Amino acid sequence: MNIQKIRALSFDLDDTLWPIGPTLAKAEAALLAWFTQNTPKALSIYQDTALVSEIREVLKSQFKDKMHDLSAIRKELIREVLLRAEEPTSDVDQAFNAFFQARQSVHLYPDVIPALDKLSERFQMVALSNGNADIEQVGLGQYFAHAISAQEFGVAKPDPRIFQHTADCLKLQAQEILHIGDDAYTDILGAQGLQMPCVWINREERAWPGTGACPVTVKDLGELVRMLDL
Repeated sequence: MNIQKIRALSFDLDDTLWPIGPTLAKAEAALLAWFTQNTPKALSIYQDTALVSEIREVLKSQFKDKMHDLSAIRKELIREVLLRAEEPTSDVDQAFNAFFQARQSVHLYPDVIPALDKLSERFQMVALSNGNADIEQVGLGQYFAHAISAQEFGVAKPDPRIFQHTADCLKLQAQEILHIGDDAYTDILGAQGLQMPCVWINREERAWPGTGACPVTVKDLGELVRMLDL
């Protein structure tokens, strides 16, 4: 990697800037609370994990063209739960909004704000995510020139088209953008597929799970700042 050629950074969000597990747990709790208050017959169905897994598999088959859109799939899941509970499906959007608003309540890793402050002084930055976090609602909008989501673009990482779209938005070549993410497949192999430089953020110090040689790796964004000599 030639650091001198890097003019912009693209960041994955979930499990890169914040842990997704606790975030989704809060969102699921918010959805359960909504069911409890508004459509109680749906609660027992949604709490049946085997049944919900079965519904998810059916949705994967029915909506193959929407699997990049996590919000749409979540709404279809809620709709099916309400149907099976014989509750009004007109409430889908309200139920989804309860989930979605809680999903925007994230707890940033402690290294994130100090690093973004430093990095944004030197580089243009883009959020590039397969998830449905809203970068403005989570409080990081001021750092990013663009927020690109699979949901809005129409394809998900590792598809090279979404990485190319990132370069197009910045009016740069892919080789001038450094992508940072935690997922060996969607982030690292995806970026490599477009010959975009990339850094694997490995907070848990796991063994490299991908194919080929382990990429450039950092344990947190503070280490990334030091690597970029800021």
